[in-house]
Amino acid sequence: MEIKHIVLRHLKMKLLQPFTTSLGTELDKDFILVEIKSKQGISGWAESVASINPLYKEETVKTNWHVMEDFLIPLLFQKAIEHPDEVTERFKHIRGNYMAKSALEGAMWDLYAKEQGIPLAKALGGIKEKIDVGISIGIQDSVGQLLRLVDENVTKGYKRIKVKIQPGWDVDVIREIRRHFPNIQLMADANSAYTLQDLEQLAALDEFNLMMIEQPIAHDDIIDHAVLQARLKTPICLDESIHSVDDVRKAMQLGSCKVINIKIGRVGGLTEAKKIHDLCAEHQIPVWCGGMLEAGIGRAHNIAITTLPNFIMPGDTAASSHYWSEDIIDPEVTVENGVITVPTAPGIGYEPNRERIAERTLYSKYYQA
Repeated sequence: MEIKHIVLRHLKMKLLQPFTTSLGTELDKDFILVEIKSKQGISGWAESVASINPLYKEETVKTNWHVMEDFLIPLLFQKAIEHPDEVTERFKHIRGNYMAKSALEGAMWDLYAKEQGIPLAKALGGIKEKIDVGISIGIQDSVGQLLRLVDENVTKGYKRIKVKIQPGWDVDVIREIRRHFPNIQLMADANSAYTLQDLEQLAALDEFNLMMIEQPIAHDDIIDHAVLQARLKTPICLDESIHSVDDVRKAMQLGSCKVINIKIGRVGGLTEAKKIHDLCAEHQIPVWCGGMLEAGIGRAHNIAITTLPNFIMPGDTAASSHYWSEDIIDPEVTVENGVITVPTAPGIGYEPNRERIAERTLYSKYYQA
């Protein structure tokens, strides 16, 4: 794959409704859209999932732009790349900056699949034609409002309901959900809102038959999570703590969790995501694909990785219409009874809508190879 040029675009899209977690409330989604065009005239696309503020992780839209422009793009321009796996190797001496790396690597994966004339899912080794998906519901103003949203999404057929929790919005809230919906697949996501001092509060969630509690304590921890997992019947799922296959190996050895959430941007790209998937499959640790409020192109990458066989739990890849009045791809991502049909067109399988992209672009820059 010989690169002709790369375009970075800063997009801003308004969410249909505020999304609140223990980290704060999001009203809009700012992100970097990456387009890599080959000398053959084919474009590969991907999104950076970094936000404006360094709340989920330390990366931001501004830091991603800086790292891509000043370090990663020059590395891509050094020589042609035969396979996207080489991108990870080329970037490895640049510390951290996983979301920046992932955005460029993802665009190379899309480009590679298109040049091969195959879907991205197949290029990754995926085997599924359909994937089960769930929904993520933020913290609401009232329990009644939350119950209405749960009911609405259960009625739509989503296969799993994830609710955000934080101290003061946890046990009683989950109890009410279980009282009204005793049989749904239900999980709680804490986004690191607790400490070991909250052990009894977290243990109280054991009575509700949750699929898992996601990242209950510190965002960079695997040691205290092992202490907590030993006390809980409910499986712990690690999210923010996991950046690499080595992190997963260490978490397994410590007994820090029983489930892994694979977010492509958080682990530095599709190549590392595949490695994590394979290690977890070898050790019979189930994985699922988490969401970062992606627009359609990022959503398409999530769909592709979820076709690998050990993604056995429904992920966060809801329909485009759940978040946006209008997405930036054609067709938009649709969900029928909690199932997405995996696209079969080459690459990500969805066509970026350049007109809508232009309308939402705040700033763009062109880089010639």
